[in-house]
Amino acid sequence: MSLKSTTSPYSTDTEQATDLSVTGMSCAACARRIERQLGRAPGVSGAQVNYATHRARVTFDPAASSLAALIEVITDTGYGAEVLQRPEEALAVQERSRAVEVKDLTQRFALSAALTAPLLVLAMAHGRIEFAGMSVVQLLLATPVLVYGGAPFFSGAWNALRHRAADMNLLVAIGSGAAYLYSVSATLFPRAFVQGHPHMPAVYFEAAAAIIAFLLLGKLLEARAKGKTGEAIKKLIGLQAKTARVLRDGEERDIPIESVTVGDRVLVRPGEKIPVDGIVESGSSSVDESLLTGESLPVAKSVGDEVFGATMNTTGALRVKATKIGLDSAIAQIVQLVQDAQGSRAPIARLADTVSGVFTPVVLMIAVLTFLLWFVLAPVETRLTMAFVNAVAVLVIACPCALGLATPTAILVGTGKGAQSGILIKGGAALEQAYKMNVIVLDKTGTLTEGKPALTDLVTFGQSENENDVLRLVAGVEALSEHPLASAIVKAARDKGLSVPAAEHFAALLGRGVMATVEGREVLIGNQAFLEERRIPIEAALPERDRLAQAGKIPMFAAVSGKLAAILAVADPIKPSSKEAIVRLKRLGLEVVMLTGDNQKTAEAVAVQVGIERVVAEVLPEGKVAEIKRLQAEGHVVGMVGDGINDAPALAQADIGIAIGTGTDVAMEASDITLIKGDLHGVVSAIALSRATMATIKQNLFWAFIYNLIGIPLAAGLLYPVTGWLLSPVFASAAMSLSSVSVVVNSLRLKSFRYGEVSP
Repeated sequence: MSLKSTTSPYSTDTEQATDLSVTGMSCAACARRIERQLGRAPGVSGAQVNYATHRARVTFDPAASSLAALIEVITDTGYGAEVLQRPEEALAVQERSRAVEVKDLTQRFALSAALTAPLLVLAMAHGRIEFAGMSVVQLLLATPVLVYGGAPFFSGAWNALRHRAADMNLLVAIGSGAAYLYSVSATLFPRAFVQGHPHMPAVYFEAAAAIIAFLLLGKLLEARAKGKTGEAIKKLIGLQAKTARVLRDGEERDIPIESVTVGDRVLVRPGEKIPVDGIVESGSSSVDESLLTGESLPVAKSVGDEVFGATMNTTGALRVKATKIGLDSAIAQIVQLVQDAQGSRAPIARLADTVSGVFTPVVLMIAVLTFLLWFVLAPVETRLTMAFVNAVAVLVIACPCALGLATPTAILVGTGKGAQSGILIKGGAALEQAYKMNVIVLDKTGTLTEGKPALTDLVTFGQSENENDVLRLVAGVEALSEHPLASAIVKAARDKGLSVPAAEHFAALLGRGVMATVEGREVLIGNQAFLEERRIPIEAALPERDRLAQAGKIPMFAAVSGKLAAILAVADPIKPSSKEAIVRLKRLGLEVVMLTGDNQKTAEAVAVQVGIERVVAEVLPEGKVAEIKRLQAEGHVVGMVGDGINDAPALAQADIGIAIGTGTDVAMEASDITLIKGDLHGVVSAIALSRATMATIKQNLFWAFIYNLIGIPLAAGLLYPVTGWLLSPVFASAAMSLSSVSVVVNSLRLKSFRYGEVSP
């Protein structure tokens, strides 16, 4: 297996893509604001900013812009940024940023909660606690909450106003700030509010402080929960070896993994992690590759086999020649693929983006309208208070954080879950397309079958011959042949533990077969015409020949000392998992099609064995593309599964391309999903995971929308004439925080997703 790093979807030959770590974002609107500013910068052709990962992917023309200029755009917008060069750096920066964020939020919340608690006690006493100067005490308690605890919201609102934008921070700042300023004014200038009455006017310091305290609690819980969404990448990076034992100048040296160079000889003892990708030069062992493939059984490795960094050597000692290090290693490229996927945006996210983009101005209008209506319709003695409180409740409960988190958090967890199971998904768009897929097209060779010819049948004729004797003699001849099928026969003999004798006087006749002398006996292997030319009777084998041919196998005749000895059949064996995987794909409601360049008879024989009804055979690569286009023209969303270079055009043409990871780099580059294992069950798992992730996104969006649809009218007092219910700004702030946390927690449920439990 080999993996190549992905590039931005915007990239061209004259552009480059870079990843930036962005600090200071407090909501999804911040990400959209940075994205807009980057998009307007000279030389930038595309920008995606992900609030969940705090990363920006920017594609730009180096001749028209620079990394310094891009960072300056972000800093001018009111945020921080730095360039990320390696996946480890991205994770480290993200972890540092989140740790700082959690610490800061913890300190702000602790102070705010401590000062808000007595404010709530005084407010909920409903007059049972009265003393001179109570409003002044409330003012002293609330002011630090607003100034220190609310600082992130007020600074965020100022940044939004500077750029003529409106976001969650603006709603919070207006809501809590209005409640605070109203209460300060009522405390310092009470006569302006009581209109001749002897009573002190009502104050809402507890509402202003509670809004800040509850929102800080929500932000703190959200930050901690988001920290769990990146655990897949953290585990992948953490499993890499930190040092390597290399042979240099005839001595063994333990050096940091960063110091290993291509060509170094690395010694790996039993029970140690393999530090680099490489080729085994000496030794044999079993290697646990479950990190990469999800396969629990160790894989046997011997001289000439490829091994991968971060996998575990179990039984024997190995000497490995390093071939790929650093960012070129399989594990580093997997991490990069996952990070790119987690930073991408699914098309369904446009719905949330569109709504969030107009949401804040609409909410501000609703808040103003709420104030005006209550001021006009409420009794004179309470109209100002009721108008003010309900308008503040509308502003607070409508914060669109949950909408902004609905899609990226689910993609973050879903793609991480896939990576842990050997399914590399290149982004949110790939997840959504896999979810919509209703036709899946499978290549035959290397996808349904092993991709390597193997001896499947050997039927002997004549009482003097047995299978092992014939196989030995035939393998002796084929050992000198360069025909692609010859190695299958030689391998079969060696797998049986038979000694392959040396052959003499070898001759190959083009289009006929081969012949040689083995242990003093003349051995011929070839087609019917070859044996008939030698006047060797083969009538007894013709029924067997027909049966094998109908099964899609390649029959060959073998004669020893002028007599028919056996008929052999070579075929590309079907993978053991293929038939069951086809059944599972059909259960998911998918139409399955086989598309192959092989001959029709062989293709149909394989299709019958695995349970595929629709077969398109004898097509060249351009023919595969044409067939994909034809299916798409019929209105289908088409997925293509393949492993070879000839599959790359079809993989690129399909709505969703799925590459078998045991195949070529070209196929994987052209695909949207890469399966590290060469197993069709991975296709089923990828589709099941996409459906689970999209279901989670839809649940998140549904609850985010419903929350606002119900919450805003309730906060505005729509039900008050009927039920007498009014929503306090205190409870509005708690509900808003809970909605954001619930979206993240719902996305985290994907971490426990089990592939076998998904229904169509």
